[in-house]
Amino acid sequence: MAGKSRHFLTGNITTCLLLLAAHACARPANMSALKDKAPVSKDENEILPPDHLNAVKMELDGHLNKDFQKEVFLGKEMEEFDEDSEPRRNRKKLVEIFAKVDFNKDRSVSAKEMQRWIMEKTEEHFQEATKENKNSFHAVDPDGDGHVTWDEYRAKFLASKGFEEKDVAEKIKNNEDLKLDEETQEVLESLKDRWFQADTNPVDQLLNEQEFLSFLHPEHSRGMLRYMVKEIVRDLDQDGDKKLTLSEFISLPVGTVDNQQGQDIDDDWVRERKKEFQEVIDADRNGIVTMEELEEYMDPMNEHNALNEARQMIAVADENQNRSLELDEILKYSEYFTGSKLMDYARNVHEEF
Repeated sequence: MAGKSRHFLTGNITTCLLLLAAHACARPANMSALKDKAPVSKDENEILPPDHLNAVKMELDGHLNKDFQKEVFLGKEMEEFDEDSEPRRNRKKLVEIFAKVDFNKDRSVSAKEMQRWIMEKTEEHFQEATKENKNSFHAVDPDGDGHVTWDEYRAKFLASKGFEEKDVAEKIKNNEDLKLDEETQEVLESLKDRWFQADTNPVDQLLNEQEFLSFLHPEHSRGMLRYMVKEIVRDLDQDGDKKLTLSEFISLPVGTVDNQQGQDIDDDWVRERKKEFQEVIDADRNGIVTMEELEEYMDPMNEHNALNEARQMIAVADENQNRSLELDEILKYSEYFTGSKLMDYARNVHEEF
């Protein structure tokens, strides 16, 4: 990447999650023990904690979620809006969504209506994660006793990385050395820490289905959300005061984000984080973000944050400055809401609505 040289964070939780990114399941360059192993299937990937959490404003590695607005506006229909979609079909879909957001049917979307929609779409993502978790939990609980031990999960994790599961399970049972390379061992240690954080009272070193959901998706648990905030602050906090200054927040490495090349992109990234810090996360505007402020910011079911987000989304496209959105404004600024390369269909809006 041109401009500043940036690298991944090295904190335990961040290293773990970056390695286990849901869309790539990337392998470290020198993870020699995992080379030439069997490819990982989609089902196996589902037992790994994803880096990206739908409808949450910040990723588990501390990056801002660049798709947040699309996720809370489109919900599960997000995948239907892509650059290769047929434009007329996308326009029709966007009109349908507008009609649903416009709860009182006055052909105008207020901040309260947008807030209500954001909360509904966030809950939709929660339900989807819960549904997927049932399959994931079943994959790591083959005996169906409703509980999973750390050793059972550890064997499944290494099997998903290409190791022979029976061989690993036998070595674990006999307390034998698994002969893992340093980076794989570091990932396991980070996962183990997170595993026991998800183990709620009574602490029995076993995870049930709900606890396993918290392990994979910490946004579903207040305790795990707090743990996630603690880990992010630990990685960014340079002076050890358990708070974040603006300089600490914007010093986070970009990492390997799609299409981020060149100094101009680097500068845009810094501006985006600076704006989010000053205008949204730092609630009392004192230049310091506490763990409590960051926790409120990251809580996807925070209604106050949803209302603020609704107002910001409206402000982007509110050309007539009436603090609400009409259909022609949403269509004109469709790329902001959908991410797809739609044309300006405002002139045809009356034919569709």
